[in-house]
Amino acid sequence: MTQGPLAGVRVIEMGQLIAGPFCGQVLGDFGAEVIKLEDPGTGDPMRQWGRSKPKGLSPWWPVIGRNKKSVTVDLRTDEGRAIARDLIAAADVVVENFRPGTLEKWGLGYDELAKTNPGLVMARVSGFGQTGPYAKRAGYALVGEAMGGLRHITGEPDRNPARAGISIGDSLSGLNAALGVMMALHARHATGKGQVVDTAIYESVLTVMENLVTEYDLTGYIRERSGAVLPGIAPSNVYPTKSGELVLIGANQDTLFKRLCDLMGRPDLADDPRYRDHAARGINQAELDARIAAWTLDQDIDDLLPKLETAGLATGRIYRAPEMLADPQFQARESIVSVPHPVFGQVKMQNAFPRLTDTPGGVRWPGPTLGEHTEEVLTRVAGMSAEKVAELKAQGVV
Repeated sequence: MTQGPLAGVRVIEMGQLIAGPFCGQVLGDFGAEVIKLEDPGTGDPMRQWGRSKPKGLSPWWPVIGRNKKSVTVDLRTDEGRAIARDLIAAADVVVENFRPGTLEKWGLGYDELAKTNPGLVMARVSGFGQTGPYAKRAGYALVGEAMGGLRHITGEPDRNPARAGISIGDSLSGLNAALGVMMALHARHATGKGQVVDTAIYESVLTVMENLVTEYDLTGYIRERSGAVLPGIAPSNVYPTKSGELVLIGANQDTLFKRLCDLMGRPDLADDPRYRDHAARGINQAELDARIAAWTLDQDIDDLLPKLETAGLATGRIYRAPEMLADPQFQARESIVSVPHPVFGQVKMQNAFPRLTDTPGGVRWPGPTLGEHTEEVLTRVAGMSAEKVAELKAQGVV
């Protein structure tokens, strides 16, 4: 495995849970040395999170903690904060997702740290950003997803708004923070100066909301929940089959719709005024979906899929983890990799994305044990003696 394009970049991760640490995961996947500072007693709560605990451990931690080095430091002590300052002085990037004002209270605000490390890039991830009347509020993903507009349009129209099933607001903010870090590092090449990357969860959700705000501004239309379809985009839905599985079919362009009509044995539908163009199909979406569903319900999915694929239509099954692991496309591209773990043995997880042809990322090791790298990092990076580290451990500082 190559070192990755970020080899030589040192990141101090001071966050916990998902939003900040997902940024660290992305940077670590592509070769950055990510040194994660954790409380000596409990570490990141993600070490305990999850529905199940195989062998007493969270299956969440091997993924969110991968490619990181765990250093235990009590940031609530003067000695712990001094250690953090020493490590940050030798770093390129700091990632944190504490409530705004926490680092300043500890004497670890950006202005203070930049005095000794003017090239420092600090990625700050929070619910509402570092400014504005809501900045100091607790901001979890569920609130950011609601304020950013995602919750209102997710789910069935006759039910309360649904969630995506994952903490998508956290992950989006982590991705935005990682993107901001790369922009800031690029700018540093020209200026020699670092800067703050201020990432709000609600804005990270807002940025992927397509034309939701603009359409309202221009027309007064408020997008609502529409279940499995996008209003006006037809056909593009899930349909039942004889075998009981659902099949996804996307044929919302005129040429694709004509191919679907031919496959259904109803070429006349492509010229029907109700369906002949994009606008007409959108107006008659429910009726059209009912016609297609009546056809697919008489088909076995294993017979239907090859026909749809041969016709060049976007189609597929709805996957769960078992289908992902068995799929030849996932296998050919190593979309899921098996990583050695000291307790689980081999553990499977998603690979590093996106793919770079010359300097790809990868998973070098799973989430480490708490404090696994404390002595190595403090002696190598902070210049401490092994005796000093042992003394600090005895005091509960590290």
